[in-house]
Amino acid sequence: MAAKLIIFAACVASALAQYPAPAYKPAYSAPAYSAPKAYAPEPAYAPAPYNFEYSVNDPHTYDVKSQSEYADGNGYVKGSYSLLEADGSTRVVEYTADDYNGFNAEVKKIDGGYKAPYSAPAYKPAYPAPAAYPAPAYPAPAYKPAPYKPAY
Repeated sequence: MAAKLIIFAACVASALAQYPAPAYKPAYSAPAYSAPKAYAPEPAYAPAPYNFEYSVNDPHTYDVKSQSEYADGNGYVKGSYSLLEADGSTRVVEYTADDYNGFNAEVKKIDGGYKAPYSAPAYKPAYPAPAAYPAPAYPAPAYKPAPYKPAY
């Protein structure tokens, strides 16, 4: 039986060897792209010195904050900002930044000071409290097992 199978496989292989495999022709050829063009280097500008500050004190939203910053023309920056926290304390952040030390900040919290001119209303539920019902009393279960009778 094995010999018949080997002979059959050899016949199939010789029959297929007579015909060449079809040549592969892609339906789409990718376009050839050239190398990207080099862009002109972006001009390097020297750092310009600046100084700014602002503050906000909005009595309607209770938004109280401020910031000030100074920079010399050599990459050194020094500044601070503050904001009013919800608990009435003030957070103050003083920072410096330069090329050698990086960014360094010192955070301070100043307690007290400003208190909001309002107080939150007391909580009142929108519906009355549920009625108190006594716990139900159920009788104890009376369980009697069925008498055992062997089946033989």
